[in-house]
Amino acid sequence: MAETFDLDKAIRKVPDFPKAGILFYDITSILVQPAAFRFCIDSMIKLYRDEGIAAVVAIESRGFIFAAPFCEKLGLPLLLARKKGKLPGKTISASYDLEYGKAEIEMHVADIPEGGRVLIVDDLIATGGTVEAVAQLLRRGGANPVGAFAVVGLPFLEYSKSLSGFPVKTLIEYHGE
Repeated sequence: MAETFDLDKAIRKVPDFPKAGILFYDITSILVQPAAFRFCIDSMIKLYRDEGIAAVVAIESRGFIFAAPFCEKLGLPLLLARKKGKLPGKTISASYDLEYGKAEIEMHVADIPEGGRVLIVDDLIATGGTVEAVAQLLRRGGANPVGAFAVVGLPFLEYSKSLSGFPVKTLIEYHGE
């Protein structure tokens, strides 16, 4: 059972990163606080242990940090969604918009569980573009994306528009910069 923890105090806020006008919510400050990190993983387990998830796809790179211990504790396969050109073998890719640019993400085709219920994990959801791109890859690979989890949500950037009908759970939300 996850204990209560004040994540707002644990998250470092960095103004003007990666460019002027952006307030960056840095989860690396959670990682240097074992109690904060444990709270995040325990909370994920509480939220999803009974959801019948077949696998988890982690979004590069900070999504890996949260998804890996979650998967290990629940005995679930961990799939990786990486920037274009980082995965060997046969991949599928999708382009998407970020809050501050464009990118392309890939997954190994062979790793996507046909018909499997897959949870998408990242550290933060801003516009929802990355999560939607990964959901598209899962669908193209024959899996069923059943939701997304992030430690931090930024609903003021309207991720709900690109992820409408797609359940998103976060541990903390910020409603403005």
